[in-house]
Amino acid sequence: MSVRRLAEASVQPASFAFSRANAAAAKQWIKKYPKGREQSAIIPLLMLAQEQEGWVTKAAIEAISDMLGMPYIRGLEVATFYTQYQLNPVGTRAHIQVCGTTPCMLRGSEALMDVCRSKIHHDQFHTNDKGTLSWEEVECLGACVNAPMVMIFKDTFEDLTPERLAEIIDLYDAGKGASVTPGPQNGRITSEPITGLTTLKSEKAILKT
Repeated sequence: MSVRRLAEASVQPASFAFSRANAAAAKQWIKKYPKGREQSAIIPLLMLAQEQEGWVTKAAIEAISDMLGMPYIRGLEVATFYTQYQLNPVGTRAHIQVCGTTPCMLRGSEALMDVCRSKIHHDQFHTNDKGTLSWEEVECLGACVNAPMVMIFKDTFEDLTPERLAEIIDLYDAGKGASVTPGPQNGRITSEPITGLTTLKSEKAILKT
């Protein structure tokens, strides 16, 4: 695993606080753990902070560590170990995770990365000039049958072509990401065969089984 460090001090905010809604959610997460084991809530709380801020800041790590009564170094150990935590600022409108594992690679993920290099930045973990978009290559995201695919925040976009990904990127950059329907982008339903069902095609056949 590559070394993961916090962002430069020049981009770190001076403080962090959960919003009212997220503070309530944090308390609910902490309650899920037995007395004396509340520190186990650091993983969901860091993710909650990332969803609020877009990335995990030094101030967030320290504030959450204080909430859980744990040394800062323990919080840093967790945040720097798990790669789902973004330790540097990412695109404010979309951070695109492109799956590069074997099924997606065989189905054209490199071409999707070329789109990201062209439309966002040549290098991963860098934002575009406006700071609205960023991207990275990741390992398997669990939608191999619908390869190639990307994840934007919590949504997956599958069965992609370079042209369709370019359209999606443009929509997110324009602030219209909510208009893009997640899931397969070629018209199929979930992971059924693209040519249509091949079994259980009639209600009678289903009832007989």
